[in-house]
Amino acid sequence: MPEEPRPDRITDLSRLKAFTNPLRMQLYRLLYAAGSATASQLAEQVDQAPSLVSYHLRKLAEQGFVIEASGRSTDGRERWWQVASEEGWGFRESELAGTPEGAAAVNAVTKGLVDSRSAQYRVYLDQSAAWGREWADAAFSSEWMLDLTAPELAELNEELQALSRRWRERGKAARTAGDTVGREHVSVHLYGFPFRP
Repeated sequence: MPEEPRPDRITDLSRLKAFTNPLRMQLYRLLYAAGSATASQLAEQVDQAPSLVSYHLRKLAEQGFVIEASGRSTDGRERWWQVASEEGWGFRESELAGTPEGAAAVNAVTKGLVDSRSAQYRVYLDQSAAWGREWADAAFSSEWMLDLTAPELAELNEELQALSRRWRERGKAARTAGDTVGREHVSVHLYGFPFRP
């Protein structure tokens, strides 16, 4: 049985620090959603100069997060970019936060991810009426209170990732087959963490 695809696991602090810059995080997320884009196209979306966006894309490329999208350029003047892996990336806090510098980077990146995801959800909430009833009824926001051990929480995470991969592949196959009517990008945010009331 083939091994399940996994996100790129960051184990080197210098790679993680690439995402302490909020613009790089935003560019990566936009590129992930778009599939591929040029620095100029991304610059319009983030309201920044194409030269600045190009600089940050090169920095992400140096760390292996984005690569040039082959076969996209029609005139050779503009570089097209894409994320290096459809599986995205992740890290274990315990592997990187052992020093003050590592703890600061982990904290900055994690908070940046939460802020970015929250902002994306707030935009949806502000625009939810424009999506219509079908999308409003399909969208969800859920929270479950579970009593788990750390290994059980890790197992739940694995199951949720496998489920998400299956749905991502289903959507990708449908788009490839030309089934695009009514198909939109959907963002699913799940968090699992311990707390004490």
